[in-house]
Amino acid sequence: MALQIKNGLFVTLEGGEGAGKSTQARLLADHIRGLGYEAILTREPGGTPGAEAIRHLLLFGEEELSWRAEVLAHMAARCDHLDNLILPALQRGAVVVCDRFHDSTLAYQGYGVGRGSTERLDFITGARRLVGREPDLTLLLELPREQALERLESRGGRTDRYEGQAEAFHQRVLSGFDAIAKAEPGRVKRINAGRTPEAVSRSLLDAVSEKLGHTACASDA
Repeated sequence: MALQIKNGLFVTLEGGEGAGKSTQARLLADHIRGLGYEAILTREPGGTPGAEAIRHLLLFGEEELSWRAEVLAHMAARCDHLDNLILPALQRGAVVVCDRFHDSTLAYQGYGVGRGSTERLDFITGARRLVGREPDLTLLLELPREQALERLESRGGRTDRYEGQAEAFHQRVLSGFDAIAKAEPGRVKRINAGRTPEAVSRSLLDAVSEKLGHTACASDA
């Protein structure tokens, strides 16, 4: 029987394109299972059938949405994801590892698309409060843009709406993540993603293990 955590543990991985989030999220979930916990691996936008349908619209849809509609589409997908997958898993004491969450919306739609305008950041922050459920721990994978481009070129595959944006867009996204990390150092842990996959994986597991230890102590109190 898997170990359980009171109220579960919600871990998100964030970062720009090419930082290795998907690979590291999968490795992290495997390591957590190895510690005896139930680990749910998921992603955003997506994670449930309804949210995956919205993901396709957002990333590959032919029609452009207004900026407010785009933000709310992300939030709609997130609500379905929370209600049908994340919250039930946390309620039964699992660890949820999610590739992107609230912070990506702020970084991409607020700083990238919205160029950091107060109006857009405030709109996203307000919608975020309505949706609720912040991560317990966010692991921000940081990688210089030059290295990220090399990884993306070698990876190939279909380019989505955000990956295909101009270089200035991606620089704004990275600036957005930096601002988020500075604003919430207690929740957001910066991870150097330019090292070997094994070294990055070790850092992620160490951060989660520390959080699990604190959670276990709190649960026993």
